Amino acid sequence: MGLSEKLWHHQYWLPPGATWEDMRESADTHYPKPQDLWLCIPGALLLIVVRCVFERTIALPLGRRLGVRDKQRPKAQPSATLEGFYKLLGRIPKEEDLISVAKQSGLPVRAVQTWFRHRRAQDHPRLTKRFCEASWRFTFYFTSFFSGVALLYDKPWVWDHTVCWLKYPQQPLLPTLGWFYLLELSFYWSLVITLPFDVKRKDFKEQIIHHIATITLIFVSYCANLIRLGVMIMLVHDASDYLLELAKVLHYMKWKRVCEAVFIVFAVVFISSRLVIFPLITYYYYMTKFEMFFLSCLINAFLMVLQLLHIFWSYLILRMIFGVILYGAVRKTFFSSMTTRSSMVLHSCKERVGEKGLPNQRAQELQNRSHVLRVV
Repeated sequence: MGLSEKLWHHQYWLPPGATWEDMRESADTHYPKPQDLWLCIPGALLLIVVRCVFERTIALPLGRRLGVRDKQRPKAQPSATLEGFYKLLGRIPKEEDLISVAKQSGLPVRAVQTWFRHRRAQDHPRLTKRFCEASWRFTFYFTSFFSGVALLYDKPWVWDHTVCWLKYPQQPLLPTLGWFYLLELSFYWSLVITLPFDVKRKDFKEQIIHHIATITLIFVSYCANLIRLGVMIMLVHDASDYLLELAKVLHYMKWKRVCEAVFIVFAVVFISSRLVIFPLITYYYYMTKFEMFFLSCLINAFLMVLQLLHIFWSYLILRMIFGVILYGAVRKTFFSSMTTRSSMVLHSCKERVGEKGLPNQRAQELQNRSHVLRVV
């Protein structure tokens, strides 16, 4: 038995007692084939092309009409020496490193600090880029979710999960569900391909783990004909993604109140779908009604990885919501009493910075304090 035959042996991919012969095709009956997934490569490249066209011809002009503008940023003066230190020391070097760089370059420390600040600003993604990226993801997630709803709403195994496992693995593949699977797989591959060029966010590492787990789950579930379970899990995950991207779009448009309302709706949908529906309904039936074998254990491990990411992101979401609630409460309570005082502090700060030439750090602290008072 060769390596390929061992890899695709039915004991790894199918439950005990089932073989690949049970999934033999006929003129009217079709089953998933691993070679079908090769279509995700041209599919991913096609989605990247569609994305580029969408961002340039639709998202960018739309953003400009809605008032999304890039701020003018100061440009760092070209310097091979400082550029080398920027790549070596990172975007935010330590104070002692700045002093060392200043000595080696023959420049004042303050000039080096200014150059690094301007250089960081050049690397910061522009607002229009963020808007276009969020617009594309919103468009895809919105289309994907409601297309999935249209495909699944009349399927009995969606409403009664025990039906998912009837006659498994002899469950013929519906062409629409097969194309839906390939579309989702192509999209996540396109995200992986464009990852170095997209906006790098704080949860960059978690996003990489999520993409790897998702691609693995789509691949193995398709090969093992776990299409019904896979499509339901996709639908549960897509239910909140488009709301998050919509909130980002509104944030870049500076529609603050609408953005906060959409974000709260997103938080409710995200937590209910990923911390309630996914583990207590979908995942519960998978663990209790389905006979475990090698592949199902592998799928279980990756589903647990996704669930840990759900818990992590839910924590971040709740922390943001509580921050908005507390911030709003403080603003309502102190707005009337602090307006006059904040204006006085801001005026004093400007005078001290302008006349006495305070160091940047101290001046920034004063301005930050005055800004906080002015806001609340």
